[in-house]
Amino acid sequence: MKKRPSFDLLTPAGENPVGPSTRQLRVAEEVRHVLAEVFARTEFRDPELYGVTITVTEVRVSPDFRHATVFVTRLGRDDVEAVLPALKRVAPFLRKRLATALRLRTVPELHFQPDISLEHAMEVETILRSPEVQRDLKAGSRDSSNSDDAE
Repeated sequence: MKKRPSFDLLTPAGENPVGPSTRQLRVAEEVRHVLAEVFARTEFRDPELYGVTITVTEVRVSPDFRHATVFVTRLGRDDVEAVLPALKRVAPFLRKRLATALRLRTVPELHFQPDISLEHAMEVETILRSPEVQRDLKAGSRDSSNSDDAE
């Protein structure tokens, strides 16, 4: 097995080039479950979060488990950026809930980000269904079938 140098200039600081460890993935999934349950059952005192349905789509934990990036979205709405300041204000409360629910040496500090993966998937789907791309895909499949016949 090839040993990686202690410094790596190709990846951002704090990111592992081979991906998250199994423990990072397990902790992230547990954090996601606890946060989803808290968002489903808790009424926050913050007026901006009153009656807001928040969905936790993904959690990424840093390699040292001190920070967790929580990707959130609002069900059926695309204005999640409006509630990000309110989520930042209730982060200490959420962190306390995590501390009681999880057995971790250090409870990660929560950072909230809007989840744009669904919007990105919709854009890609729209591009793939455009007539120009469909024409190119059909032309490409004819070319590959002709090259198979020539062999």
